[in-house]
Amino acid sequence: MIRVRQLFILALLLMAVCMGCQWQAEKAEEHDQEQDVVIERYDRIESMYLSMADFAALHQMRTDYPVQTRTLIENVLQLGPVNDPEINNRLLVFFQDSTLQALVAEVERQYKDVGDLNKQLTNAFRRLSKLFPEIQLPHVYTQIGSLDQSIVVTDSLLGISLDKYLGADHPIYLRYGYTEQQRSMMTREYIVPDCLGFYLLSLYPLTDAESLSDEQHLWHMSKIQSVVNQVMGTRIFSNEYIEKLDDYMKSHPEMSTAKMLLLDSI
Repeated sequence: MIRVRQLFILALLLMAVCMGCQWQAEKAEEHDQEQDVVIERYDRIESMYLSMADFAALHQMRTDYPVQTRTLIENVLQLGPVNDPEINNRLLVFFQDSTLQALVAEVERQYKDVGDLNKQLTNAFRRLSKLFPEIQLPHVYTQIGSLDQSIVVTDSLLGISLDKYLGADHPIYLRYGYTEQQRSMMTREYIVPDCLGFYLLSLYPLTDAESLSDEQHLWHMSKIQSVVNQVMGTRIFSNEYIEKLDDYMKSHPEMSTAKMLLLDSI
């Protein structure tokens, strides 16, 4: 009898261990599905090359971040093919402009720490994935441009041009004639909403965009911004089209999901 009881207790213990292992595996799988967003600081390596002509930094740009470097040189700065023998020197000379050097220094000063952005992006993309379960989490990195594109999306990469988020009253923005409305959106607080908006736009682009009217473009962008407002839980973006969309959603409860809003041709 004692032997049978011992075997029974041993079986219970083994069952408990197996259940514990299964629970740990499920928790690990759940964690993998909800990965944190950790921004790759490509801008720091870029800054080392642009400020000090550090060729070790240039080597790292090309070997560790080839897609980011190609996107920066060819698409953002439009300096020419990344494999041009003179492109490295062209990039360096381009950034010797005093205004661009000031931008590089200001980015380094304001964005020493991006821990807050990591947390905000993680939470935002997790909420977005609940509305769009099939989307892939992008790899997010920071760069320094030349006051052109604020967010760039290439395949699974999402690049943030920090030089476009230095604050509404930054002297360079004032000097270059940005309007008050434009400058109000060139702040740290707009980084996460812009990331969501441009990423959604890359997933749900306008088809035959060139043949569409300006109003159709505005409608589509307003749909994107309406979803961003929903994900952020606050009215980040606002215009007459978004107001109409809000009214439409209230009178059409069947359009309750963000995906249906984007796909519907209202």
